Amino acid sequence: MTSTRTDRRDGPAEAAALSASFGRKGALEVRLARSASEIDAAQAVRYRVFYEEMSAKPDAETRARKRDFDRFDEICDHLLVVDHSLAPEGIGEGELPPQAVVGCYRLLRQEVAGKSGGFYTASEYDIAPLLARHADLNFLELGRSCVLQPYRNKPTVELLWHGIMHYVTAHKLDVMFGCASFEGTEPGKLAAPLSYLHHHHAAPDGWKVRALPHLYVEMNRMAAEDLDPREALRALPPMIKGYLRAGCYIGEGAVIDHQFGTTDVLILFPVAQISDRYMSKFGTK
Repeated sequence: MTSTRTDRRDGPAEAAALSASFGRKGALEVRLARSASEIDAAQAVRYRVFYEEMSAKPDAETRARKRDFDRFDEICDHLLVVDHSLAPEGIGEGELPPQAVVGCYRLLRQEVAGKSGGFYTASEYDIAPLLARHADLNFLELGRSCVLQPYRNKPTVELLWHGIMHYVTAHKLDVMFGCASFEGTEPGKLAAPLSYLHHHHAAPDGWKVRALPHLYVEMNRMAAEDLDPREALRALPPMIKGYLRAGCYIGEGAVIDHQFGTTDVLILFPVAQISDRYMSKFGTK
């Protein structure tokens, strides 16, 4: 990786946003990456979670570098959770040790995506009609979310939400979206949770997004009356449960990602419709 979005910021407002801390709980802080080395540390966290802990399949370069990376990393902002207990006191700018980065999210604003080849999500879902229907709104893509196992707890998740909502407010963004994943590539084994999402959280007409035809996997695998909602809810990954609590919508059709060993669904958040509980807890207004 030879350049980062930090190299191409212009103006005092963006410089201030780059250096700002979005929140802190004890030794943990959430903020944007400030250097190529910090983005590299986030890529290392992603490799550990996706390739070593989960079942993603690395190509030769990915395995050699022990980094999860793609072309979008150079145009995205990278939200980090930093554990300052792993960083020496008085450390200088750009000297954060890689092991201090313990969680991350990748953020891609529509104005950036439009100049740089589009959104990652477009490789799985037909988002063009959605963007056209809401041409007056500003979209933010969320992706590559992961947290190291010892930090998968409420304080870390809450810090990430604080960071995202600060970023949304700072950039006046209206809609968040992205892919969320189930482990595994056999949708038949996910019949209950996929059907639960289809029956109870499908996007309304104005927000419908459909998986690309050649990737489309049916989510309606069980009749609503045959579902045990509590059991189905328990089978959802924690990240998707959190999205549902915030009030997200779910797109039409799942997608199998064979490289990452996952079954993906599309999540969609019109910011104005995020639940009052989440806005009061994590909002900045």
